[in-house]
Amino acid sequence: MGRRSFSKTLALQQPCLVLLPIIITALWTILAAPAAASPLRVGFYRASCPSAEHIVRKTLKKAVSQDPGIAAPLIRLHFHDCFVRGCDGSVLLDSTPGNPSEKENMANKGSLTGFEVIDEIKAQLEARCPRTVSCSDILAFAARDSAFIAGGINYAVPAGRRDGRVSIKDEPSGNLPSSFFDAKQLQENFARKGLSLDDMVTLSGAHSIGDARCSSFSNRLYSFNATHPQDPSMDPSFAAELKKKCPPPPSNSGSSSAAQPEPTAPLDSISPDRLDNKYYVGLKIHRGLLTSDQTLSTSPSTAWMVKNNARNGKAWAKKFAAAMVKMGSIDVLTGSHEGEIRMNCRVVN
Repeated sequence: MGRRSFSKTLALQQPCLVLLPIIITALWTILAAPAAASPLRVGFYRASCPSAEHIVRKTLKKAVSQDPGIAAPLIRLHFHDCFVRGCDGSVLLDSTPGNPSEKENMANKGSLTGFEVIDEIKAQLEARCPRTVSCSDILAFAARDSAFIAGGINYAVPAGRRDGRVSIKDEPSGNLPSSFFDAKQLQENFARKGLSLDDMVTLSGAHSIGDARCSSFSNRLYSFNATHPQDPSMDPSFAAELKKKCPPPPSNSGSSSAAQPEPTAPLDSISPDRLDNKYYVGLKIHRGLLTSDQTLSTSPSTAWMVKNNARNGKAWAKKFAAAMVKMGSIDVLTGSHEGEIRMNCRVVN
């Protein structure tokens, strides 16, 4: 190619050469930003309601002083909220005529508590910063503060959630994991929410505190399968302890027993009042209460995670904090055009 021909070709290519750095820069900007970056941010209320998180923690501490067992239900409330319609406070809504809410679902009715604590926190915040702090953010803050009070686990909570306007009775059934799930079913359930297998095993450590009703595990004591009435994966001495608390279910459930409160047992028999890694220690010695607990130690895909968590409590606590933040970002409503800021967490505005 001659010099003039080469120069002419180069001149024709100049616009492309000039634009190339711009294109590369634009692509780098797109690729450098997380594809699914959370719209939530730490310190969201720093300007609009600076005392928001302090009010939540102060009110929660007062509630715990009156009822030391309230921390577990508040963590559970946040979990049950996020797994149904995302973290939008839908679990807090009361039923309305013709529209039973999530509270009426069998997975929630009679087992979810702590609503009054959320009501009190919301009242305090409305008095200080009207129509500013969402109920869904209150749930996230209260869960974090419960983890701190019960286990010394502290972490920054990204906020900016807005509250949903819909709560449907049947939806928890298709979204919440069952206490009878095995490890594979649990993995699939959590994966649908964007949570990994390790997230699932880590978050299951919340069962280090709290109780479960006998009906959630009595099948493991009396009617496991045709060959083994008692679950062979349960430590026999542990089963004997549980049978003292949970008699065999009646052959027909009459109305006479319906009025009696159902007995419960601690989810973690080693340190039931402390959010720590002893839950995993219990799984290793076959003292998991629910099927969905013990399966983590008997399934090859998760048994090694249980061993690691049982061995290193500090590492588990750090992972738990990260997993709670990740769970708290499931399908959130944000911005001025999504959801609302409820004035009363039980009803839409």
